[in-house]
Amino acid sequence: MRERLTKEINDRIGDPIWWNDVLHLVKTVLAAVTAWVIAASVLELPQPFLAPWAALLVVHATVYRTFSKGSQQVAATVVAVLLATAVGETLGLSTGAVALLLVLALLLGAVPWLGAEVTTIATTGLVVLTTGFESDVLLISRLLDTAIGVAVGLLVNVIVWPPLRRRTAADAMDRIDDEIGELLVDIAGGLGDGCQEEDVTGWIDRTRDLDGDLEHAWALVRQAQESARMNPRRQAREMKNPERWHELLRRMEQAVAETRSLARTLGGQRAHRETWGEAFADPWISMLGDAGRAAGGADPAALTDVRRRLEAFTEELRATERSPEWPIYGALIINLRNIVDSMGKVAEAHPIRGNRLPLQVPQVRGSAAPG
Repeated sequence: MRERLTKEINDRIGDPIWWNDVLHLVKTVLAAVTAWVIAASVLELPQPFLAPWAALLVVHATVYRTFSKGSQQVAATVVAVLLATAVGETLGLSTGAVALLLVLALLLGAVPWLGAEVTTIATTGLVVLTTGFESDVLLISRLLDTAIGVAVGLLVNVIVWPPLRRRTAADAMDRIDDEIGELLVDIAGGLGDGCQEEDVTGWIDRTRDLDGDLEHAWALVRQAQESARMNPRRQAREMKNPERWHELLRRMEQAVAETRSLARTLGGQRAHRETWGEAFADPWISMLGDAGRAAGGADPAALTDVRRRLEAFTEELRATERSPEWPIYGALIINLRNIVDSMGKVAEAHPIRGNRLPLQVPQVRGSAAPG
């Protein structure tokens, strides 16, 4: 139990993606607290709650989104302050004023540029209305609070390790090729043990799960591309035009499609070994398992070796008398060849993947099993 817990902790603290999320949390807190200190302690503004509120709104997952999305949220905050002040001066603090404020805030949701921030307008307006609106000095103070929060949030997100989602996308892609390799190994093992119809159905379902993982990976790559925009870090250059990553995702998509086709072909065969014969079954199943292990281990040399063996095997089959099962042989050989070719390119690109951080829980002396 202790070893399992230690492994889970090591996996977590050695994961750069987890640390990226932690950094984003720390930056958000830092920006909000700094904005509060400047507004409350340095400038001594009255009711400086809008400074940390604006800072929280501005610190986003990417620098580009900090500017693009943050500008919308800041505009929404300013609109809310002005709206709440106007409603308060007209109706005072009453039920009617609250109702009118919410109606106007929701109507502003029809404005395309502010539509996504209707909740920000409504909540900020309510806070401003219920905490006071009596003087022009207070209005100016709140606008100044907002400006401080915006400025601090922008500076913190740009200066303190600007976020780059490269590792997140790389980790998602790495997990997909691991899952593809694991599925191929499981298919090979199932064929060797004598698979049933439910096994084939399970393999096909797993390819559908992989389709979902690929869609998620595409979204993460697009997010990584966005994170490179306006990002001063040198590593951001590669992600500004991630065509290489797109090509790898397309190749994994092909590998998944070929695996599904392979599984469907197997589903039409009731007695695989008996129908195919040992001369085909043993070599092909062996190459399928080796291809899966090589894909999961990102080993391009092993995939190249499987490709070479597959070519030699195909030539050998051509030289022998043709079996009635030749169309099945051809379909399975083509599926495996396309999988090996696709995953070979993915394995060659393995150095772009996110590397784990060399952090782990220190071992307690004497806790290891005697060896």
